Amino acid sequence: MENLNSYLIVSAILFAIGTIGVLTRKNVIVMFMCIELMLNAVNLTFVAFSRHLGNLDGQVFVFFIMTVAAAEAAVGLALIIAFFNNKESIDVEDVNLMKW
Repeated sequence: MENLNSYLIVSAILFAIGTIGVLTRKNVIVMFMCIELMLNAVNLTFVAFSRHLGNLDGQVFVFFIMTVAAAEAAVGLALIIAFFNNKESIDVEDVNLMKW
């Protein structure tokens, strides 16, 4: 069995890459991909701890997180498509169009 620390290090690296991507990118689709990368890093942590502790609680949380992430992706992509049809751009700086 692999070491728990190696899974946590990979998870931390994935989460850091996702955080840097969200903070530095201006493209909304890339930002959503980085958020999904962060969610997958958390899922990896849950599965690693679940396996390390010998119970299935973490894997149940992963199932619910994946369900919420799928719903978030569907709603988010629908909003991006609606915004693109209005503005012809998907840059974050152009989102102020939605303000009153």
